[in-house]
Amino acid sequence: MLRLGPTDAPLVLIAPALFEEANRTRAFTVAIMRGLAARGVASALPDLPGTNDSLMRTEDARLEDWRAAFAACAAERRAVGFAVRGGALVDGDADLAGRCHLSPVTGAALVRDMVRARQAGARDSGERFDAAALHSPGPAVELAGNHLSRELMTALEEAQPSRADRVLRLDSEPQPADRRFAGRALWRAAEPAVDAALADAVAADLADWTRTCAA
Repeated sequence: MLRLGPTDAPLVLIAPALFEEANRTRAFTVAIMRGLAARGVASALPDLPGTNDSLMRTEDARLEDWRAAFAACAAERRAVGFAVRGGALVDGDADLAGRCHLSPVTGAALVRDMVRARQAGARDSGERFDAAALHSPGPAVELAGNHLSRELMTALEEAQPSRADRVLRLDSEPQPADRRFAGRALWRAAEPAVDAALADAVAADLADWTRTCAA
């Protein structure tokens, strides 16, 4: 778990983006955490089971494990939740003082993006890949650099973002939002990147809202 900010300050517990989007947005998420710390708000970014430094293999991870782990983190100290993209599929069981989402996405959309990426790679390499077979019982499948169980993919396809108290989106997104920001959809970038202006704007909004929740 990465922690930043004063130990006695209001705490933001972050549910990170998932899979390849997690790699593309981690530096951006940490930039938001630094922006919170500069405003006197603490934050914590846990590694979900099967991700980053977790000892669990990614192919052994389950959606219910992620939800239980995040809820356990929230049980240690009262916190406001902040979910980035697919993190909104993970935070629903946590007891939080408030729940804020940045560009939340359905699990089905995440799976579709990973399948498209695998199909494109298969076409380029001449590999045979049958997307329909993913719904049949079998071993873990490699998608977008991740070895995922078919049980996880099935659970994700049915997963919806939890109900949020505040939703933040980019100006380019058509879905409803409480506030919109100019900036790049870093989760779509070819390489990990940071939009410093966007990170600072999100941090400012989140810091103000967190103090309202903690009051």
